Amino acid sequence: MEMKMDAVALQTFLERDFPQVVGDFEFVEVAPPFVTMVLLASNKHLRPGGTVSGPSMFGLVDVCAYFCILAALGPVALAVTTNCSIDFMRKPAAGRLLCRMELLKLGRTLAVCEGRIFGETAADKIVARASLTYSIPPNH
Repeated sequence: MEMKMDAVALQTFLERDFPQVVGDFEFVEVAPPFVTMVLLASNKHLRPGGTVSGPSMFGLVDVCAYFCILAALGPVALAVTTNCSIDFMRKPAAGRLLCRMELLKLGRTLAVCEGRIFGETAADKIVARASLTYSIPPNH
């Protein structure tokens, strides 16, 4: 799969178009069809009991899928999530959560991704898995 945006281009896009989340996410690897990102899970991402909240993990898979698609498609700001299914399997603690996302299909109007979240200290234990579908705007 041809890469239209590398990690530097994706980081620049993130900082320019999504300044509200700068500092929460970082790129680990960009090698289409895969993108690996980290959520720097701090106190603001925790729910009572000290585990990372479901919405924070959803945010990680959603952001990672979005940038996985952009790596292959180019800077299309209006690609939007149309479906997400996520299974939460383990309770992760604050710290670095890694998401490895794979672009399974890039069509004219839809893109399909699948990803897994791992805790950095227990990379052999899946925290969550998700599948996402994105709508791609016409004339991208």
